[in-house]
Amino acid sequence: MRRLAAIGAAGDAGEVAVPVADSTDCAQDRSPSPWRLTDVCAVWETGVFLFAADWEGASSGVVARKRLNEAERLSSVQEAELERLEAARPRWPGSGERGPVLRMARLQPPLWVHAAFLLCFLGLGGAIQIPMDPSIQNELSQPPTITKQSVKDHIVDPRDNILIECEAKGNPAPSFHWTRNSRFFNVAKDPRVSMRRRSGTLVIDFRSGGRPEEYEGEYQCFARNKFGTALSNRIRLQVSKSPLWPKESLDPVVVQEGAPLTLQCNPPPGLPSPVIFWMSSSMEPITQDKRVSQGHNGDLYFSNVMVQDMQTDYSCNARFHFTHTIQQKNPFTLKVLTNHPYNDSSLRNHPDMYSARGVAERTPSFMYPQGTASSQMVLRGTDLLLECIASGVPTPDIAWYKKGGDLPSDKAKFENFNKALRITNVSEEDSGEYFCLASNKMGSIRHTISVRVKAAPYWLDEPKNLILAPGEDGRLVCRASGNPKPTVQWMVNGEPLQSAPPNPNREVAGDTIIFRDTQISSRAVYQCNTSNEHGYLLANAFVSVLDVPPRMLSPRNQLIRVILYNRTRLDCPFFGSPIPTLRWFKNGQGSNLDGGNYHVYENGSLEIKMIRKEDQGIYTCVATNILGKAENQVRLEVKDPTRIYRMPEDQVTKRGTTVQLECRVKHDPSLKLTVSWLKDDEPLYIGNRMKKEDDSLTIFGVAERDQGSYTCFASTELDQDLAKAYLTVLGRPDRPRDLELTDLAERSVRLTWIPGDDNNSPITDYVVQFEEDQFQPGVWHDHSKFPGSVNSAVLQLSPYVNYQFRVIAINEVGSSHPSLPSERYRTSGAPPESNPSDVRGEGTRKNNMEITWTPMNATSAFGPNLRYIVKWRRRETRETWNNVTVWGSRHVVGQTPVYVPYEIRVQAENDFGKGPEPDTVIGYSGEDYPRAAPTDVKIRVLNSTAISLQWNRVYSDTVQGQLREYRAYYWRESSLLKNLWVSQKRQQASFPGDRLRGVVSRLFPYSNYKLEMVVVNGRGDGPRSETKEFTTPEGVPSAPRRFRVRQPNLEIINLEWDHPEHPNGILIGYSLRYVAFNGTKVGKQIVENFSPNQTKFTVQRADPVSRYRFTLSARTQVGSGEAVTEESPAPPNEATPTAAPPTLPLTTVGVTGTVSSTDATAPAATTEATTVPIIPTVAPTTIATTTVATTTRTTVATTTTMESPPTTGTKAHESAPDEQSIWNVTVLPNSKWANVTWKHNFGPGTDFVVEYIDSNHTKKTVPVKAHAQPIQLTDLYPGMTYTLRVYSRDNEGISSTIITFMTSTAYTNNQADIATQGWFIGLMCAIALLVLILLIVCFIKRSRGGKYPVREKKDVPLGPEDPKEEDGSFDYSDEDNKPLQGSQTSLDGTIKQQESDDSLVDYGEGGEGQFNEDGSFIGQYTVKKDKEETEGNESSEATSPVNAIYSLA
Repeated sequence: MRRLAAIGAAGDAGEVAVPVADSTDCAQDRSPSPWRLTDVCAVWETGVFLFAADWEGASSGVVARKRLNEAERLSSVQEAELERLEAARPRWPGSGERGPVLRMARLQPPLWVHAAFLLCFLGLGGAIQIPMDPSIQNELSQPPTITKQSVKDHIVDPRDNILIECEAKGNPAPSFHWTRNSRFFNVAKDPRVSMRRRSGTLVIDFRSGGRPEEYEGEYQCFARNKFGTALSNRIRLQVSKSPLWPKESLDPVVVQEGAPLTLQCNPPPGLPSPVIFWMSSSMEPITQDKRVSQGHNGDLYFSNVMVQDMQTDYSCNARFHFTHTIQQKNPFTLKVLTNHPYNDSSLRNHPDMYSARGVAERTPSFMYPQGTASSQMVLRGTDLLLECIASGVPTPDIAWYKKGGDLPSDKAKFENFNKALRITNVSEEDSGEYFCLASNKMGSIRHTISVRVKAAPYWLDEPKNLILAPGEDGRLVCRASGNPKPTVQWMVNGEPLQSAPPNPNREVAGDTIIFRDTQISSRAVYQCNTSNEHGYLLANAFVSVLDVPPRMLSPRNQLIRVILYNRTRLDCPFFGSPIPTLRWFKNGQGSNLDGGNYHVYENGSLEIKMIRKEDQGIYTCVATNILGKAENQVRLEVKDPTRIYRMPEDQVTKRGTTVQLECRVKHDPSLKLTVSWLKDDEPLYIGNRMKKEDDSLTIFGVAERDQGSYTCFASTELDQDLAKAYLTVLGRPDRPRDLELTDLAERSVRLTWIPGDDNNSPITDYVVQFEEDQFQPGVWHDHSKFPGSVNSAVLQLSPYVNYQFRVIAINEVGSSHPSLPSERYRTSGAPPESNPSDVRGEGTRKNNMEITWTPMNATSAFGPNLRYIVKWRRRETRETWNNVTVWGSRHVVGQTPVYVPYEIRVQAENDFGKGPEPDTVIGYSGEDYPRAAPTDVKIRVLNSTAISLQWNRVYSDTVQGQLREYRAYYWRESSLLKNLWVSQKRQQASFPGDRLRGVVSRLFPYSNYKLEMVVVNGRGDGPRSETKEFTTPEGVPSAPRRFRVRQPNLEIINLEWDHPEHPNGILIGYSLRYVAFNGTKVGKQIVENFSPNQTKFTVQRADPVSRYRFTLSARTQVGSGEAVTEESPAPPNEATPTAAPPTLPLTTVGVTGTVSSTDATAPAATTEATTVPIIPTVAPTTIATTTVATTTRTTVATTTTMESPPTTGTKAHESAPDEQSIWNVTVLPNSKWANVTWKHNFGPGTDFVVEYIDSNHTKKTVPVKAHAQPIQLTDLYPGMTYTLRVYSRDNEGISSTIITFMTSTAYTNNQADIATQGWFIGLMCAIALLVLILLIVCFIKRSRGGKYPVREKKDVPLGPEDPKEEDGSFDYSDEDNKPLQGSQTSLDGTIKQQESDDSLVDYGEGGEGQFNEDGSFIGQYTVKKDKEETEGNESSEATSPVNAIYSLA
């Protein structure tokens, strides 16, 4: 198969894409098919040449599953299009069905395309074909050629004008004349006859009268110019006739029942013969069958007549084609003589109808044809119709045979109820003897028909036009066959050759005329007439002698682009007479191209067997004959092939998942690549669930309809490649159907179902469910489970249940929808076979006992009216049983003693009887509160956080129930440290069972505690014991808070910290241990001790390269507490990448772990530091959390001297390995998002997947390109812990280490309360005092009517006459009581200031205020520096001192 190519033929420098050559032609070293322009079939479609391969092979291939390079075969889409074009194309005369030719579609192809076809004939006998180029045809002389004529037997409608066609072409244009009955027909003398302009077509007009019959005869057309005369066929003109039926009177036809009958039609002769059919006089068709049928001659044959044949009459009808008329013959009526004139209807369907009616049975005999043998002649190519119609009782059957062979099955067919045999398109091998066999139960008879096949003349070699150059030789051949053998007669210019002037260059040899050394005078039109008794054939062929210098027919300087390593051919269409020779040159070189990788065909086409890069260049073709030469150039460009190097793979996936089909293509960059997808060989519609990228197709939420074959189709304008993969979708199975219940028994039934489609995943199990309509109607319960290989099962049933079943199929993907329910089946009842379970007796009050049980379900009730017999009595009292019948699932026994044991029984009963004897269960009546408290409680302090307790147990009768536990209530009364506030919330410690001692732990050191003890039973706490007091000794402190390491330069490191949150005693100082390290090298550890008040320290660096690790802890008299470790910042070249902007530094924010109020011990809280990026517009805050987010500092216990850097966190420092891997994963989290970066040594095009799992075990993945770092995870939850890893998309085994991080909480809850700060309280008092003084001064000023300067921006401007505008003051006096300008009067008569900049801001002392969490205060106070700074466009109606004065006024 060849690649698809395109040819653009616009302009002189058109661009042509050349396909590869036909391998068969090249292998035989000959020119390709004469109908091929290059090496492939050409179709002119919408102005573009489409090249395709051998048309027969293009439709027979099967597309490869994985890869189908169009260099081997066309796609099915192209095959369909090419087959459509081939079916629609016109055929060249005499070409039969060999090979496609050009088809015109909306646009006329370039002229050189026509000429290119002619080159293919230049080597066939030396003949020259004239191109279709009008400029060439107008220049060249040409004898006439008949192009259109009427049929030989021309029958016309007498109602229309007569039209006899004759058209011809030639140069100069030919003139026409006619003969009628072999005599000259003078058209000009008959006013009714005219000849169309530029045509020889005759028109005979009868609008002014005349009879068409007068013009019947044999007509022949002659077309003549100065180079010869061409003749049409002899056209026999006949006028259609439809004569009337002769009038006749028909008597009734009398016939005996069972006798044969023939009703003759004898239609009047018509031209053409009419179509015969039989109907009744009421225009109802006659029903025909093997007993009654119409023969080919039009007669109606009855093999035997029946009485029912009298029920209608019979009329023969003739329909004439041209006149569109139907003529009806007078009807026949039948009179049937019978032996049983009555009750015939009862005998009509009798199995032996003829015997029942007294009709004698007889052997068959032939009604047509007569006798036992006949003969028939048929012409070759027509249809042979053989007919045998037989009579007999019963009606005989007809069978056909051929003597000495079988009937031709491909051409033979039976008609008219097997009475006729038709053989279509008869040939000589169909001659022979045929016989028909008529048989019934009485016997059989045979008729033999001898068939002879004759033939009118038919062409073996029809003469063709011959174009020669002067001095060339040629021949005209006229070979025909027929039976009998036809004779051949040659004519020249319409005259017999014998009477024509002699020509020494011409020689006649039977059916061949040979021309030698032709000259211009040899031009003429020759006619060959071959005939026998059955017909004739007439053919015209002219001989033209041309003398033309070479001419190039294709556009000049064409650009031809070809694909590397393909075979291609360069064509150079030309014309000339004598036929020019063509030579090829490359890049102006002097040597002719032929041999090696080049091959020049006889028609001049240059074939390059395998295109290489060095074949690119300019090729010149030169055509030369004795009259001159012509040349043209073709520029050849070599392009890389289009190849799919990563093809889509077959995939099996589950429904709802995401599938990606890869299709990576390599192509020539100078060509435009188009990648499209087909599904099941049809164009794929890319909907919302699909995403088409340059190198892949992604399907989201795969559904069952997505299953099928997917073809990636990559194409350029020169070539294409495709690859195919199959997607199998595993879906949940379809629901089972057609449930059927069989083998109905008292306690079992067989359920059978038809499985649904498994949707590509085998069914593993079937779950049978049932529903009953008594206890829980509409609720389905699982009954049993069966393997997926069965579809029928026996189900065990319970009595008295109205069952309804359904089936659910299960495969690896999931469960199907339930099947439709089966029909219901009710089992008979029986007494219960079990009793209710989980029987209990417990008191809900101190003087009752509630008896409960789990009620029995529908499958254990076994009958209607299910109820329970409840019995109880006190244990070990031998009293009689109390009993009651209950329909529910509980019964309450009242007036019981406190916590007394009872024996309980619950028995099931229905209308069919009682269940088995129930088991006895022990229950207890209700409990009361304990009456006594533990005594002699003793406390012993174990350490600073734990004590031991000891007590005396209480008497069992005081517990008044089941002893659950002893419980200690304790609370922290105060701390031994002065001014340290403590929470006095009560805590508790439980000691289950009857115990006498226990330990209370997790206490705060250095504190005063109080403790009480109680006894606890099921009802609650008893009375409290005597309150005990104890004191915990001093302990070790918690870790220092907010340990910060700063490095202002390369010489020093500054350390700062805060006091421990829980001193747990009197601090006596701090201990600092630090060590220098550089990679794996660690220096000597240095220890520094500080006083308890020191919280800062500066370390002088020994060198600018090493880093330092600091460990800080606080000390009491007991020892050192928890330590916190921090490292100095890394040098810039070691800094890990962050997602924060490069201009924003990292800020270390202290993280304080808090203790719940219910946690009584919590001796120390962990203080940690989290490195987070500073986000613009978000102020750094203290974040409360108990899990380290991006941790660079850790806490260690007092027994640990040194702690290594953390291995789990949000940053993994690892060295780059030699093999492919991922390391140094860094996570920078916020409350709802996190930035992730990592390092790797993969290629730049590698794809990665970020996988993260939250604490609820929900896994999510994010695919990402290697160059897309950092990526942001945006769907996180505040305060959630996540684990994260990064792995390669192509190889999941290559993965980073697992990183754990935690997002920050959405809100902070340990912010200091500003309302409790001393400086804030003092500031508020000062502001309040200033406001009070200002109000008093203002009030005094107003009462005196003095001036008060007001900085006010008024909406109404001051007038120029206002003298007080200059100093910015106004006179407020009692005499003027009008509202101020720029103010308005409120509804209650007070004056409301519209706008004012006068507020507390003008008089405050500065500082900032904000809402606390309790909403205690909000405000902002600043010193007003300048009037212009505060005046603006915004209005404010907040309360100010001035507004307050206005209100007072």
